[in-house]
Amino acid sequence: MRAMINLSDAAQGYFRRLLESQGGDVVGIRLSAVEPGTPRADARLEFCEPVDLRGDEWAIECQGFTLYVDSDSVPWLDAAEIDFAAHATGGQLSIRAPRIKGEAPAGNASLVERVRWMIESEINPQLASHKGRVALDSIDADGVVYLRFGGGCHGCGMADVTLKQGIEKQMMARFPEVTAVRDATDHSTGSAPYIARG
Repeated sequence: MRAMINLSDAAQGYFRRLLESQGGDVVGIRLSAVEPGTPRADARLEFCEPVDLRGDEWAIECQGFTLYVDSDSVPWLDAAEIDFAAHATGGQLSIRAPRIKGEAPAGNASLVERVRWMIESEINPQLASHKGRVALDSIDADGVVYLRFGGGCHGCGMADVTLKQGIEKQMMARFPEVTAVRDATDHSTGSAPYIARG
């Protein structure tokens, strides 16, 4: 598979200027995907020296330098676009990688896969503002989803409200197979609740 990554002329000029200011053994820029296939996925750019290269990277020859793409990251960074917009205070580099977060499971995927995707892509980003998160514990034969709360939601006095008025409503509206959502967390062991219980 050949990675199709589009670097604008402005981005190439920006990287070239950065590389010229580095000196030393820097041979190019390395691009990799961090936590690909998850809602937390991001692209990482860094200078690289010969010692940093494993030898299986995709090498993309640019204007005056080479962009090395980590081989494991290639499927996630295919169709990525890298641009640089100059402005009075410097400029802004942007990386758009439409495949980096993966794709939602198809409708015929298991309920576990579809629920897990919803948790990671929709519910946990909402809970992150309270430094909280949930993880799927299990789904029983009757369609009851059991979740474990973590972070600021572990031991939080509002976890029940979050579960019943937020998560359960969202899940039941999305998945007809889900009959209820229950909390499988021992909240007495929470060490940093967002809102203390009782």
